[in-house]
Amino acid sequence: MGEDAKAATGKETFHVDKVGSFSEWYNRIVREAELIDDRYNVKGFIVYRPWAMTSLKLIYRAYEEALERHGHLPVLFPTVIPEENFVKEAEHVEGFKAEVFWVTHGADEKLEKRLALRPTSETAFYQMYALWVRSYTDLPLKFYQSCTVFRHETKATKPLLRGREFPWIEAHDAFATNKEAQKQVIEDKEMAEEVLHRQLGLPFLFFRRPQWDKFKGAVDTYAADSLMPDGKLNQVVSTHMLGDNFARAFEIMYATREGARRYVSQTCYGPGISRILAALISIHGDDDGLVLPIAVAPIQVVIIPIRGKEDENPSILQLSQDAADRLRQAGFRVELDLTEETPGAKYYFWEMRGVPFRLEVGAKEVSGGYLTLFRRDTRRRTRVHLEGLPEHLSEAGREMLKDLRRKAEQQLSFELAEASNLEGLVLQLARSHGIVKVPFCSIEMAGEACAQKIRERTGAEVRGVIFPEEEKPSPGSRCIVCDRAAGHIVYVAEAY
Repeated sequence: MGEDAKAATGKETFHVDKVGSFSEWYNRIVREAELIDDRYNVKGFIVYRPWAMTSLKLIYRAYEEALERHGHLPVLFPTVIPEENFVKEAEHVEGFKAEVFWVTHGADEKLEKRLALRPTSETAFYQMYALWVRSYTDLPLKFYQSCTVFRHETKATKPLLRGREFPWIEAHDAFATNKEAQKQVIEDKEMAEEVLHRQLGLPFLFFRRPQWDKFKGAVDTYAADSLMPDGKLNQVVSTHMLGDNFARAFEIMYATREGARRYVSQTCYGPGISRILAALISIHGDDDGLVLPIAVAPIQVVIIPIRGKEDENPSILQLSQDAADRLRQAGFRVELDLTEETPGAKYYFWEMRGVPFRLEVGAKEVSGGYLTLFRRDTRRRTRVHLEGLPEHLSEAGREMLKDLRRKAEQQLSFELAEASNLEGLVLQLARSHGIVKVPFCSIEMAGEACAQKIRERTGAEVRGVIFPEEEKPSPGSRCIVCDRAAGHIVYVAEAY
C-alpha cells in the first residue's frame, strides 16, 4: 500500500522489498508489528509482545492437539536439571556443555551441586522414566511438555530464530521395541505435515541428518526444514531416534511377558514454536508486512466503520456492530475499530499486522445492504451480506490458506536445483537457488570431510537425505567432492 498509506496516515509507513532486502524486512517487521521487543537488558533474551504471543499460543494449541490425537499426554517437568543427571549420557553432555546456563547459588548460599537450566530435557525426563517403567504393560510411554529452554548461544542472535531462551514443545517416548520407535519417527513427520503444511500452509523438506550433524546422544536425527525468503533453511521441527542410548545411561528397563529384562527404545520430538512463527511471518508476509493464515491470526477480522460525524448516519455503526456480534457468536476473533484514526490509517495499521480480513462499512454499504470484504493476501475487495457472513468468511479463510500454501510450495519448488559436480553446485548457489541436490559419498562419518569442503567453498551445509523415501543416485554417479562412488543424493543449503 506504500505511498497511499503514507498519504492517508501522514507519516512514514512500512514498505520493504521482502525478497531483495529480507534481513531489513525481517528486522523491521518483528519490531514495527510489535511482535517482540529486544531491549530487555539481558543479552540474547527477548520479550514476546501480545501480537506474537497470541499467535504462539495458537500454534502451541494446534501442535498440542495433534500430539494428543496421537496418544501423547501433557506433563510439566522442573526447569532445573541436576548436574548428576546431565552428565550421565557422555555424548549428550559433550554436545551441550558449552551451551548450558548453570545455577550455582540460592540467595547468597552456594549450592552443593550445580543445576542446569534445561537446554533440552532428556536428562530430566529419563531419570523419572527409570522410576515409572517396570513392565511391558507400562509401555508405550508418550509424554510431552510445552515450555521454554535455555541455551548460552554464542552465535549472533536473531529474534525468533536464534536466542538464549525460546519456546518449544518436547515429546519423549519409550517403547518396547526399536520397530515401534522407528514407527514413531514416521508419525512425528506426519504430525509436522498435519500442522505445518495443512494448517499453516508451510511446506518443508524432511531430512535424515548426516551423522556428524545429529543430536548428541541419538542414533539418528530427522528434521523438517522450511525455506526462508533469503534462500536459507530454517529447522522448524526435529525428531531423534535415540535407540537405547539413554535407556542404558538411566537404566530404563522393563520386564517382558516372559519375565526377561530389556532396555526400552526411545525417541524425542521437538517442534520449535518460535521458529515456526518466524517461518510463518517470513514465508507468507509481503512487502507491506505480515500476512497471517486465519488459524493463527490474533484478530481474524477487523471491522472499520467509515463515517463522518457519528450522528450523520447511525446505521453505519449499527451495521458494523451487527457484523461484529454475528462473527463473535460464530467463534471468530473480531476487532471493531472505533478509534479516531482515519480509515486509511486504520487500513495500514491492520494490514501491516497481517489481519486476514477487513470489513468496511460506510454510507454506500448501508444503502446497498452489503459490507465490503478486503482479503489481505490478494488485496481484493468483494461484496458480502450480513446474512451468511460467518459461513462466507469460513470459506474465504480456507481459500486463503490454500492460496498461501500453493504460493509457498511454488517458491520452494523454484528454489530447488541440481548439480553433478562441485563447480555446478557453486554456480547454482550463485544463481540464488537456495537448495541444491548433489551426489555425495556418505552421510556416515566418512563423508564429514567432504561436507567440510563444501562448507568452506560455498558457506552451505549438507542438510541430509530425504526421509523416508530416500532418493538414490543414478548408476555411475560420483561424489562431487572426493569422486568416490556416490551413496546418496544429499541436499545442500545455507541454514540458520
